[in-house]
Amino acid sequence: MIKIYGMPSCPDCQVIAPDIGSDVHVMKEFLRLRDTSPVFDEAKKNGSIGIPCFVLEDGTVTLDPKDAGLHL
Repeated sequence: MIKIYGMPSCPDCQVIAPDIGSDVHVMKEFLRLRDTSPVFDEAKKNGSIGIPCFVLEDGTVTLDPKDAGLHL
């Protein structure tokens, strides 16, 4: 199973349903991931949140929908 973090207010997440803002536990989980994974370094440097974010079945974290098999 692929875990997806996103928000409806994010223009890059418009076609992705999960909303990290709807549950404080999911938000905390995402923030822990964002604070510890180097995948988010460029997003943070650019002032971005880093969503949509995909955690693949093997635990790989990516910000590219294509890596998760989505072609948006």
